[in-house]
This record gives sequence, structure tokens and C-alpha cells, in this order.
Amino acid sequence: MSQEFIISLAQQAVYTVLITSAPMIGIGLIVGLLVSIFQATTSIQEATLAFAPKIVAALIALIIFGPWMLNHMIDFTSGILGNLYKFIG
Repeated sequence: MSQEFIISLAQQAVYTVLITSAPMIGIGLIVGLLVSIFQATTSIQEATLAFAPKIVAALIALIIFGPWMLNHMIDFTSGILGNLYKFIG
């Protein structure tokens, strides 16, 4: 195994993590921004008001994007396991 191969594998792993987590993080960010704007306009400073909608949005995003995320992770894992012989030598 060369350094280039290890770096390429690590790069693919980081890319897979970023791509699979992007929908949940993006939706959580948007909901958090909307709740913050709502709190700023109404002067309500309740901690649970900022926290609870983000959890609900993340769960909804997981339900919606879960199959796509799972397929992406399965493709990455099967690619690693399919090329396992490269890791030995």
C-alpha cells in the first residue's frame, strides 16, 4: 500500500461522511436560522424553542434522506470490501 492509496482512501471516506451528513446538517441549519429569526422578532429567549425544532427537523430529514444515505454508505463499504485484496499487499 502506497501513501497515495491511503490518502485516496481517506479522502473518499471523508467525502462520503460529508455527503451523507449534508442533508441533515443543512436542514438543521435552515430550521435553526428560522427559529433564531423568530426568537429575535418576538423577543422569546427559550432554550427548548431553539433545540426541539432542530431535533424534529433532523429526524424528518433522516426519514426522507435515510434510504439515499444508506445506499451511499453501502456503495462505499462494498467498494472497500470489494478491493480488500489491495490492502493486504
